Amino acid sequence: MAKSMTKSQVADHLAGKAGITKKAASEILEELASLAYKEAKNVFTLPGIGKLKLANRKARMGRNPQTGEPIKIPAKRVVKFRVAKAAKDAILGKR
Repeated sequence: MAKSMTKSQVADHLAGKAGITKKAASEILEELASLAYKEAKNVFTLPGIGKLKLANRKARMGRNPQTGEPIKIPAKRVVKFRVAKAAKDAILGKR
């Protein structure tokens, strides 16, 4: 399996495509991440990639896999990411 791109590699690629410095591209990436963290409580959409949103999970009953004993799983808030249809089609191809 191929290695994923590092932040530095992504910034370098964006800098080459946009004709800006690598430092400026890195700052854009950092600002985009910061904005996504701040706006996730509403819904943060990155067009063509997907949506980042905050969701509430209800408390529920689960089961300890080792002992089979029922346990109570508390309610919690989680971050969810939904991949956009355009991204799915570009990566997987049309079905």
